[in-house]
Amino acid sequence: MNILMIGSGGREHALIKKLLESPKCTKLYCAPGNGGISRDAEIVNIPVMDKEKMVEFAKNNAIDLVFVAPDDPLADGMIDAFEDAGIRAFGPNKNAAIIEASKVFSKDLMKKYNIPTAMYETFDNSKSAVEFIKINDTYPIVIKADGLALGKGVIIAENFKEAEDAVNSIMEDKKFGESGNHIVVEEFLTGPEVSVLAFTDGKCVKPMVSSKDHKRAYDNDKGLNTGGMGTISPNPYYTDEIAKECMDKIFVPTIKAMNQEGRTFKGCLYFGLMLTPTGPKVIEYNARFGDPEAQVVLPRLDTDLVDICQAVIDEKLSDIDIKWKKGAAACVVIASGGYPVDYEKGKEISGLDENGQVEGTIVYHAGTKYENGKFYTNGGRVLGVTAVADDLDSALEKAYGAVSKISFEDMHYRTDIGRTK
Repeated sequence: MNILMIGSGGREHALIKKLLESPKCTKLYCAPGNGGISRDAEIVNIPVMDKEKMVEFAKNNAIDLVFVAPDDPLADGMIDAFEDAGIRAFGPNKNAAIIEASKVFSKDLMKKYNIPTAMYETFDNSKSAVEFIKINDTYPIVIKADGLALGKGVIIAENFKEAEDAVNSIMEDKKFGESGNHIVVEEFLTGPEVSVLAFTDGKCVKPMVSSKDHKRAYDNDKGLNTGGMGTISPNPYYTDEIAKECMDKIFVPTIKAMNQEGRTFKGCLYFGLMLTPTGPKVIEYNARFGDPEAQVVLPRLDTDLVDICQAVIDEKLSDIDIKWKKGAAACVVIASGGYPVDYEKGKEISGLDENGQVEGTIVYHAGTKYENGKFYTNGGRVLGVTAVADDLDSALEKAYGAVSKISFEDMHYRTDIGRTK
């Protein structure tokens, strides 16, 4: 099979490495890809949002399967464009991708179908939002931009001033552009966070192994929210009992709710959960693989990913037995100094071999370029160093051991991945 991966980050690199394990994969392309991905797939220089050129490329190169990984092209209808052209593509169509593309939609869906989530209100003007926050007078409080914001559209305000500033920066200053035309203001939930990715064909839902993301930029969960600074799998707080409760009260009801709304979801649905004192609740949905959750979940997948993609597209997911490797995985993200705000690109990376790897681990490239036999930084999150072992401590030791061999100017990473509650 000829396969086209759409996207350019660490998640896409993890998906590519897993697809390459399939005997069915004969040729793999990635558009637009990155420096590290260029060592595993043929790079296609098409912007991630260019539906027309993507479809044209797929037709001209006899592509058998397209995998659309990022949120923006899914929300924009990239899957629909391939389906209209008669090309098989993995991911939700535009109609279903709204579950991530609009937080107002997803919150209202949960309320309508009694799916447990935080109490909330939605607003389309800053004045009424600020007034509500003032009257509510409970902190911390969570303010979310309605639309996509590269995983950074959520602000946790510790007091009224921070909340007011957050509302104004999103709605008035348009910090996240049109994504801030509407906002969600919701209660702050407490408890361990869990990420659960699930394959679904719209009828059947098969959760993957659990994981835990570390969102804050610095150790001890300090600093700004990022796209994710590291992950572990499995999540130690996610017991079999909790998994069953999530299946019964969250996963299956969400799939049914989307069907009821005429928005059948096919692809990978991400459940961001909080294990609160009153039970698991949904913090957010994503319409695709999480990043960097994919970097610890996919190495533990023991079933051919191509077969799973085919089963999802053909609505035959119930026919496939998805197996997982025992043990644990840990991923430490190496970022550019200053991320997620200001950072420089173009720093030479040392410590990687010619394939951008370190022996004994898997190095997923998120923001790199490859020139004249050398790797350079080309983004905020640069590398995701993943190790798999029999237990979490061993996986973390291996991952951090590899991180210590890599260096570039102003390199930054958290030293407490897997150690924080």
